[in-house]
Amino acid sequence: MWMIHTAQLVAQHVLHHLLLGDLLCAAAQDHLLPEEYVLTMRQHMLDKCPVSSYSEVRQIIHEDLGAPPEALFKQFSETPIASASLAQVHVAHSHDGKKLAVKVQHAGLRESCTADVATIEFLVKAARVIFPDFDYMWLVEETKQNLPLELDFTHEKQNANRCRKNINAPHSTVAKRVHVPEVYEQLTSPRVLTMEFIEGVQVTDKAGLQQLGASPRSLAQLVSQTFNEMIFIHGDVHCDPHAANLLVRKGPHGQPQLVLLDHGLYRQIDDDFRREYAALWRALIFADKQGIKQHAESMGAGDAYPLFAAMLTMRPWDQIVDPQLDHLNIKAFGNKDERNMLQGYAAIYAKQISDLLLRMPRPLLLLLKTNDCLRSVDLSLGAPVNTFVITAKTCSRALAEIKRQQSPGLGSWLASQMDLVRVEFVMGAMRLMGLWVSVQRVLGLGPAGKGLGNGGV
Repeated sequence: MWMIHTAQLVAQHVLHHLLLGDLLCAAAQDHLLPEEYVLTMRQHMLDKCPVSSYSEVRQIIHEDLGAPPEALFKQFSETPIASASLAQVHVAHSHDGKKLAVKVQHAGLRESCTADVATIEFLVKAARVIFPDFDYMWLVEETKQNLPLELDFTHEKQNANRCRKNINAPHSTVAKRVHVPEVYEQLTSPRVLTMEFIEGVQVTDKAGLQQLGASPRSLAQLVSQTFNEMIFIHGDVHCDPHAANLLVRKGPHGQPQLVLLDHGLYRQIDDDFRREYAALWRALIFADKQGIKQHAESMGAGDAYPLFAAMLTMRPWDQIVDPQLDHLNIKAFGNKDERNMLQGYAAIYAKQISDLLLRMPRPLLLLLKTNDCLRSVDLSLGAPVNTFVITAKTCSRALAEIKRQQSPGLGSWLASQMDLVRVEFVMGAMRLMGLWVSVQRVLGLGPAGKGLGNGGV
């Protein structure tokens, strides 16, 4: 009991600095951290976000934009419609009648940044003395890198603009089906972000989706396609895709459209990492044991590549390397027994997991978090979508494009096209096998599957 109490105390002291707690939540998966840390984070981060007074909001806007809200906007609501650990959002109207969302940073966060980082580093080192198997120095490193960026809303503006450009690129498969709100640069500063106001429902609001005529299955596919393209095609990834940041609205032509909010936490990955990560995921999906070993080792996994593969896929190693076509075509995990099993594995391999997280390339840490958010969204939608199929096709497309760039010419193009055809054939076979397995289960002819999680991206 004293160890549980100590863990709670350490987590509470860490989360006293709410923004740092937000970054911890962003970097960690709840099946990897001790339960006491997770419960405290959820209690303090999700239910007790601060709200700045209107006088503080008015002062920040005046200091950053050179005039008070009543001068800059035709109308400005003094009461925020939402508040998080970093900022709160107010509804406003421009002088030409446009409805706006104005995100204003909480007062004092920038000033306390350095002291907060020093505090988190001290507490993590103290926790390592008490719990030697849990070394979270990687969290400190991520905090030092990401905290200054998250505190600068001009960085978020740049992320949003790049994301919008990537999504609307000619080779994008999600263009017009995904929207990034427009940012008003003249009303944006390091502590104030002004963007178009979006009317929509959260991606997991089933009643709202039904009113919009949006299919949960189609949305699950769209979310998977969008983030697979971010990672494997563009190498520019929104790393905070929880349900509150994914809205659905009626698009310009009446069709449901996914809206991406909160572009503060991004990770840009270089072509070398993107190639290795795509090759690793394709090896995972095709149960290529040698390929998994090769590409996992290139990312610092060493001899722990089976554990690394299990962390990525949320599947046990024997299932990952099962040569059956449907080895990953299993519904997302969600029941209590399966979550307990995952947390049991995390407890057994705590030291190895901690070592792996320290050795991993830095971009991979936020990608793990992105995967976890997407699994949660997919599970909430309750749609039986095998996102591994989407991942395999996007990985193969990315590898083909990289190969053509490195070795231009007809031969390279033909080889990449043949590889894509092979992938399509195997994916078609996986879909047919998945359909047959589903029919067997409905008819009671086969064993019920047991899942360890959506593949994510």
